[in-house]
Formats: sequence, structure tokens, C-alpha cells
Amino acid sequence: MDFLFVHNNFPAQFGPLANELARSRRHRVAAIGAASSRRLPNVPLFQYRMPACDVSATHPFARRFDVECRRAEQVLFAVGEATAEGFEPDCVIAHSGWGETLPLRALFPRARHVVYCEFFYRPHGQDVNFDPEAPRLGVDGVTALHGRNASTLIALADADLGLSPTEWQRSTFPGEYQSKIAVVHEGVDTRRLCPDPKAEFKLRDGRRLTQADEVVTFISRNLEPMRGYHKFLRALPDILARRPKAVVVIVGGDGCSYSHAPPVGTTWKKHFLDEVVDELDLSRVHFLNPLPYDDYLKLLQVSSTHVYLTYPFVLSWSLIEAMSLGCAIVASDTAPVREAITSGETGLLAPFHDSPAIADAIVRNLSDRPGRLRRGQAARALARDRYDRDLCLRQALRAIGAESSDSTPSQSRPRLVAQ
Repeated sequence: MDFLFVHNNFPAQFGPLANELARSRRHRVAAIGAASSRRLPNVPLFQYRMPACDVSATHPFARRFDVECRRAEQVLFAVGEATAEGFEPDCVIAHSGWGETLPLRALFPRARHVVYCEFFYRPHGQDVNFDPEAPRLGVDGVTALHGRNASTLIALADADLGLSPTEWQRSTFPGEYQSKIAVVHEGVDTRRLCPDPKAEFKLRDGRRLTQADEVVTFISRNLEPMRGYHKFLRALPDILARRPKAVVVIVGGDGCSYSHAPPVGTTWKKHFLDEVVDELDLSRVHFLNPLPYDDYLKLLQVSSTHVYLTYPFVLSWSLIEAMSLGCAIVASDTAPVREAITSGETGLLAPFHDSPAIADAIVRNLSDRPGRLRRGQAARALARDRYDRDLCLRQALRAIGAESSDSTPSQSRPRLVAQ
């Protein structure tokens, strides 16, 4: 079979599946992505570039869809490069969220179309209007939010199958479409991501942390409200006062991935740190920029308590990775988290909006070494049973109708070469 992956930031969620298919001699695999996409071995990548565009003349409700239509046009050009080499996919696998799928059914009417269903925006019960500190959406904002779902909904309507990584993310989509969405997580490499009692993590001041230390970790792509950075910072003075030997390591960038913009002239990182800085012993709180992956794993391997907080939004890979590493986790009691963490069994949950309760849960975790070891072991067992990459790959291969990878030669077909 011939498979075409389409994702503006390829490989992203498709990396494990694309790699698995490309290893088989039964299949040919190609990908389309924006200029920032990354190449995988044996997966020709046809890249497109989004030209600068001014959508100020477009109605505000439709501006996102205008940009997505322009992106679809660029995908058309990239598809032309692939088909010029004789490539016509039997299966197209694409992310539904950026307009890239808009021309794909018309281009490949005989192919099986699979869309990645990451999230469907709603004005209530999810991330929007969840945090009372965030701006509330009025009628105009809610209407624009509905417009944000337009290309996602068209993609799902056109598709033969949807894939969603968690039950909760699937549940965000309209009920009439959920029957065509299979829940298949991308999985994590649980053999690589395992506990290491000898792990060490070196801080910038030269100190080496090990499992003998009391280490609290908080990690996010960017330090922002969506991932509960403000709630954690407000819990820190109490944690440090009650656990005098604790060391806190906070990892993340100064940008804004998902949340609304911070006040002009500052970052969320600084804005919330300024709230509590006079109450903190900063010699015990270490802020680090995003780490190389191996260093990130070492930090989690020495963590005594890993804190994961989130709005009701897309569940981070980092939570599943921390579970696989056997971390003792304190997490927010929000819907996407409850799918992976059962309080008292695979971690401890605390209300997202209650920083004192978050502090209590972290202190309880640090105070109870046998309990946190037991919960960490249970978290790893769940990660291996539900989120192991090999298991998830088998589920994905079955869902898309692909045979398992092996060395059986395929029929002779031309080799693709992306420039």
C-alpha cells in the first residue's frame, strides 16, 4: 500500500506510525508538511511554504478559515510534486486542524482517508472559559470559536476514519461523529522510558541531583496558565516552607503555546513569579529552558514528585512519559488527566484552581516515600499496559488497514524522491 501523511509540522503525532510503515517493504510512504517539518528515513517529504497573507479584509469570524484555505492551496502544489512521480496513495492520513485536508478527498477519491482528531473547540466544559483569571469570551468570541472548528468538521465529514489519542479528546467532538473515531494513542517507548536508580541530573550551579534528593519537577513547553504554571507558583511558598530539603526544578520556555497573551511588556513566567518572588528561597528553585530529550528524561528519573497541571485540553505526552518513567505524580483533577491518573492509585489529584490543595498533595507525596513508590510503579504498569508504543502501533495498523511490517517484497513500484 501507498501511504501519504499530511501534517504542517510533520512528523509530529505521525512519527511512530510513519516510521513503522516505512520500515516495511510492503508499503511506500510519503509526507507533506510545511517548511518547518522534519524528514524521516525512507519517507520522502514534499514541503510547502505559507506565503505572508493579509486577511484584514476578511470578516473576523472567517479569518482563520481564510488562512486554512490558503494553506490548502499550498498543499495542492506539494501534492502535485508527489503525483508527478507517479505516487497515488491508497491511504491518506492527515491532521484535521489546519485546512490541509480540504482538497485531499477531491484529489484522491479512491483512497481511504484517515484524520487525526486532536480537539474540537467548545465554549463551555473545556479550556475556554475554564479559568476565571482568563478573559471571558462574549458572543463574538464564541462565534469565532465555532468558526475555528470549520476545517476540522469538514475533514471529519470527508473522512472514512478518525483517530483520537484519548477517550476524552474523542468526546469533545460532536456526538454524531464519534462513532467513526477510534481511540488510538501514539504511545511512548516504555522500554527506553524506564526508571533508573542511578540517574543523575546536573544543575547549572554544578550540583548533581539523584534519587536521594527531594526533587519536585514541573515541566511544560512554555510556562503559561493553560498548563497551570500560575497555580503551581502560588503553591511553592507553602511547599518550600513545609519541606525544607526540597529542591524545585521548573522547565519551560518564555513563550505562549496555548494561553491568551500575557500583559504587555512581560511573560507569563515573569508575571507569576513576581507574585510570589518575595516568599521564595530562589536558591532552591531552578528555572531551566527546554532541555535536550536525554536530559529531560534524567530529570524525571530523579524526580520525587512530578507535577502536571492542565486546563481541560489536549493531554501532554509528558504526562505519559513521566508515568512510564515511574514518576510519583501530582496532577490536576481535570477530565483529560483522570483518564490516566486515578487518585491514590497511579498518582494524586488536586483541584486545578486550588493552589493550597495542590501544595498539600505535593507535601503528602513527598512525606510518604512508600506510597509514592507504590503509585509510581502503578503508573508505569498502566503506561506499559495502555500506552506502550508497540501496542499502540499495532492498534493503529489495524485501524488503518495496514499489514504488519515485515521483509516481504512489495510489487515493483518507482521510488519517490523529494527534492
